[in-house]
Amino acid sequence: MAGIDARTGKLLSGWAHVLQSVEKILLTGFGERMGRRWFGSFVPALLGELAVERSVLRFFTAIWTALDLWEPRLRIARIRFAGTADEVREGTGRFEIDAVYLPRGHLGDTTPAGRRTIAGEAAAGTITVTGS
Repeated sequence: MAGIDARTGKLLSGWAHVLQSVEKILLTGFGERMGRRWFGSFVPALLGELAVERSVLRFFTAIWTALDLWEPRLRIARIRFAGTADEVREGTGRFEIDAVYLPRGHLGDTTPAGRRTIAGEAAAGTITVTGS
């Protein structure tokens, strides 16, 4: 699957396109897109909540559900908190998503191309995503 890089306007494909899609899915709240009202996640509604057990669980559930629903090139294996207590007190939360990359998953081909890790950081009402 190929697309356009949202930052540069150049062609984007493969794992880089998956990372951009993950970021777009997690930053889009339900109802924000006129033509696709059900696209997105509950993640934007959860940003800024206190980092207590209940909120963290809801945050991870929102990530898992949205990516399972909207990104067929990923099969999530685990989401874990990667931040420190000091980072959380300062308003930054880091997390990691371990997933199996399915490069042709959007075509129905579930042949895996290995495990990948997506690192995310939630701060100041936004999320940034990087991967390896």
